[in-house]
Amino acid sequence: MRAFHGDPGNPNMDPPPGSHPQPGLSPHPGLPPQPGFPVPPARSAGHRELWAGFLRGWVYPLALAAGISFPLRSALADWYQVPSGSMRPTILEGDRILVSNLAFGLRIPFTNTWIARWGEPKRGEIVTLASPVDGTRLVKRVIAVPGDRISMIDEQLWINGSPVTYRTEAQGGTLKTPDGVTVPSSYVLEQLPGRAHVVAFTSALPARRSFPEIEIPAGSYFVMGDNRDDSYDSRYFGLVRGDKIVGHASRIAASFDPDHYYLPRFTRWMKPLI
Repeated sequence: MRAFHGDPGNPNMDPPPGSHPQPGLSPHPGLPPQPGFPVPPARSAGHRELWAGFLRGWVYPLALAAGISFPLRSALADWYQVPSGSMRPTILEGDRILVSNLAFGLRIPFTNTWIARWGEPKRGEIVTLASPVDGTRLVKRVIAVPGDRISMIDEQLWINGSPVTYRTEAQGGTLKTPDGVTVPSSYVLEQLPGRAHVVAFTSALPARRSFPEIEIPAGSYFVMGDNRDDSYDSRYFGLVRGDKIVGHASRIAASFDPDHYYLPRFTRWMKPLI
């Protein structure tokens, strides 16, 4: 009697048309694997032990190190990439600055809550702070401290009734306006009481260049950017509470030029901030 395709009673028949045996299996159920049908090797216990050893030897220690170092970095010291030019010419876009978060006290990591305080920002210091508007991390210079009286008339600061003196530097710079136009900036040495540093003035930009005298209350500070006509600072968002000032910026750790494919600017590496 003629057998049909797929007849289970005739194991010598071909499988039905379109049926393809899976690798490692016999084409006929119930029979041992035939030549040409390799059996895949079973996963050995050695693979599991190798993976477990990798986790124990590398992944867990690295995770533990990250769990310890990140809170320490937040509480002790840190470095920040500066994205804007509000502190030009002192700090340029692409600079990475070193910041001591222990300069004024010890905070709970990743918060602005202080555990202990042992110092206060001084006039002329460059500090990092949380913006009073939205908490964004900013880098600014302390211009006036509690008890100071400060005003500005046509770009000139007055502190405690005395005008701050300025001296024009020989070298100036340029700045791009929001619409992409390059305009000249003048660099001037500003002599704050106890500290002198260079600031930039760009007359082509709109900015708040005058404000009436105010007295800084206890626990508050007046901060400004060195790029006076291109800085969002206390002239706009008001005074900064001391508990919002996070750390003291001491030097430039590294610098990369965003206008030239982020090539290193080695002359700025480890440069002290004045």
